[in-house]
Amino acid sequence: MARLYTIMTVILMAVGVHAQELEYALELGAMGGPSFYMGDANTNGFYKNVTMAGGLMGRYNINPRMALKFDVGYGSVKGDASKGKNKFPDKKGQKWNFNNSLVDVGCQYELNFWGYGTGTGFKGSKRLAPYIQFGLGFTYGNKELTMNIPVGFGIKYKIRPRWNVGIDWSMRFSLSDKLDGIEDPYKIESGFLKNKDSYSWTMVYISYDLCPKYRKCVND
Repeated sequence: MARLYTIMTVILMAVGVHAQELEYALELGAMGGPSFYMGDANTNGFYKNVTMAGGLMGRYNINPRMALKFDVGYGSVKGDASKGKNKFPDKKGQKWNFNNSLVDVGCQYELNFWGYGTGTGFKGSKRLAPYIQFGLGFTYGNKELTMNIPVGFGIKYKIRPRWNVGIDWSMRFSLSDKLDGIEDPYKIESGFLKNKDSYSWTMVYISYDLCPKYRKCVND
């Protein structure tokens, strides 16, 4: 009888562990996709003069609804101001066409629309979750180091208990007007984000979960 009780206890404990959803604290992955720039040579054209960008990303999952994402990426800003509708004043030595590489390092706060997970636990999490994001970063390009403010959204999907894929769109508003090499051609006084260069990344990524968060019971 004692042996039967022990066996039943082990079975119930196994069922209880399986019933709760195992969460992971960290994600590590790679990302890549198209990029475009907006500034003096492109004031309102989305996905104009597209280049490619890529890099590495990591997440610290605070809980199923919130995360901090860290990324480091390499891309470029490309354009030709001489082909646009705007006519800039002549400036000796000014190059109107450019293709400048840049390095981006940043952190974004992500808020999922609902809990993200395998969908097997009692919390009602979903394998598919859209999210919004905003944060702070740094950009180095055209021999200029500046801060940037990334704002965007994305959607993530858990293809396996530890594997994630997603697509992430962000507009990164820099605090510099020098990334394209065309600095204030009209000599207009700049503000916080006025007359600054920005660039957008549309990243497809794949990531792997690390550091499981073990729970003693489903009531934790």
